[in-house]
Amino acid sequence: MKDLLKLAQENIKNAYVPYSKFRVSAVLELKNGEIYKGVNVENAAYGLANCAERSALFAAYSNGVRKEDIKRIMVYTDKDYFVSPCGACRQVMRELMEEEADVIFANSNGEFKEVKNKDLLPFGFTEKDL
Repeated sequence: MKDLLKLAQENIKNAYVPYSKFRVSAVLELKNGEIYKGVNVENAAYGLANCAERSALFAAYSNGVRKEDIKRIMVYTDKDYFVSPCGACRQVMRELMEEEADVIFANSNGEFKEVKNKDLLPFGFTEKDL
């Protein structure tokens, strides 16, 4: 997990956050050890911003990755507290990652909190609801 943290810490410098100044980095690890990274990218039209978690997942999916390939995702901020994914990210993660995939929160103190993807959005809307 320390390797993921190091990657997340290095990656956070790529966040584009001229408005909020709130940087987030996400590191997605596949079961084969491959890594995809994402950061939050803001826009003057706030609704057009993209979170780090979705950036990492969309990059992976754009390269042919699918939910069964994903082992875990780490969400890191350079704050001394944990930050969990927003509602939009939770919904996207629920669909694009397996329910049992690990979601790890990491903070600037090097602390970790780990949950299962399914626990982030109880009763989440899935393809089964269609």
